[in-house]
Amino acid sequence: MSYVVGLTGGIGSGKSAVADLFGERGVTVVDTDAIAHALTAPGGAAMPAIRAEFGDEVANADGALERAAMRAMVFADPSARKRLEAILHPLIRGESERQLSANPANSPYAILVVPLLVESGDYRKRVDRVAVVDCAEATQIDRVMRRNGLARSDIERILEAQATRAERLAAADDIIDNDGAPAELPAQVERLHEHYLALSRRFC
Repeated sequence: MSYVVGLTGGIGSGKSAVADLFGERGVTVVDTDAIAHALTAPGGAAMPAIRAEFGDEVANADGALERAAMRAMVFADPSARKRLEAILHPLIRGESERQLSANPANSPYAILVVPLLVESGDYRKRVDRVAVVDCAEATQIDRVMRRNGLARSDIERILEAQATRAERLAAADDIIDNDGAPAELPAQVERLHEHYLALSRRFC
């Protein structure tokens, strides 16, 4: 895979909906959230190291990551986040690179979905272009409360741990506005798809 667009945005911004629209256009989509979920599912490659580091209380009965317990631990101990990331991030990066190289859709460019792309610090080394799915913080909170049932205070703590809206927008080459209705997304994605096709041809 020669040309990679990094797709990012804060929690509840609508990254998955946008990624699905690119996928509908035959574009290879590699989602690091999906990779993380596979790594922490029952039998997931990350679970032995996570259990060794944090104890069996962070695993549920079937051996998957108990996300509520892990979230509580990370909130209570700032160092826990770094210890968890030290386990997950190398595995996620390795699998995402493998999927990008495989390019199952045989598309001229790929979408790499990374929620914490800007926060990673070395994002410009990993992607050729950054697309940010943007919406107001109030919209994010409302969506996550309805989707996940989390308390407002928990969502606000997650937002505090992520890059600010201004930081993401400053890093963006392209911005997808998702403060409106879902029906407004396809036209924006179609315009960017045509743009990325042209860029990828020039890149090659």
